[in-house]
Amino acid sequence: MSLTPREEKVLNSILQWESSYFEYEPTDFEATYERWVKQQLNQLNPALIEKMNNGIDAALFHVHSLIQNSRHQMDVRERLLSEARIFHPEAEEIEDLKVCSVDQLTYIAQQQIARSRMLSLAQGGLSGTGGLLLLGIDIPAMIALQVRSIQYIAMNYGYDIQKPYEMMMSLKVFHASTLPKRYQHESWDELMEEISSGEADSFFYVGDESVADISWLSMPLRQGIKGLIITMLKKKVVQGIPLLGVLFGAGMNYQKSREVTEFAHKFYQKRFLMDKQL
Repeated sequence: MSLTPREEKVLNSILQWESSYFEYEPTDFEATYERWVKQQLNQLNPALIEKMNNGIDAALFHVHSLIQNSRHQMDVRERLLSEARIFHPEAEEIEDLKVCSVDQLTYIAQQQIARSRMLSLAQGGLSGTGGLLLLGIDIPAMIALQVRSIQYIAMNYGYDIQKPYEMMMSLKVFHASTLPKRYQHESWDELMEEISSGEADSFFYVGDESVADISWLSMPLRQGIKGLIITMLKKKVVQGIPLLGVLFGAGMNYQKSREVTEFAHKFYQKRFLMDKQL
């Protein structure tokens, strides 16, 4: 099936985004930091790295299970369907959202993306107060918010994450979107190849189910460094509030949420349009 002129225009805008987004030239500071991170990771015992990767994979599946079975998840599904019925009253299941136009789905997705970014902003601000408990849960809270955001975007474009294949794909998108920039292009291409392979119609996922790898371990390391900076900024208080720490934590989490949701939105937009061409 050929795309409409409007769908062609949206697809071209995504291709232009790919060209600019993946043309990554790190600054001197970023290059130095990335070399330092790589050196630290290379010093780790391979057996320890494998154990950490397995633990992260297990944690991600657990996070997905908690999100999937939560009441909030059910509420989001119903809200998505209710909003879709404004445009197509016959929408009863998540897959039915595919009958909407790309502009309609983009409009709905942008509302949820804005809410997700504000939640990340608030969560980062709380962790920026420097409290031990809030700092301790910063990484798992951020991961949970980002996984949930990606799953909402997937459902928005008609991909039901209750199916094992779509659940696995959402975690793969999370992994790719949180990698250091220099690794993202390769992961994007792998995702595109996977959805073009014909296995996307499967109910169960038959590919490699591992998510975390050594390149992804720099993400929690960066968060640990963020925690150290927040701890130092905790001493700079304004009327009893560590304002610099709050602003730093909120800004960092908002920026990361913006990157993740943009990456995921472009992926599912493009996938939606690619499916339209079949």
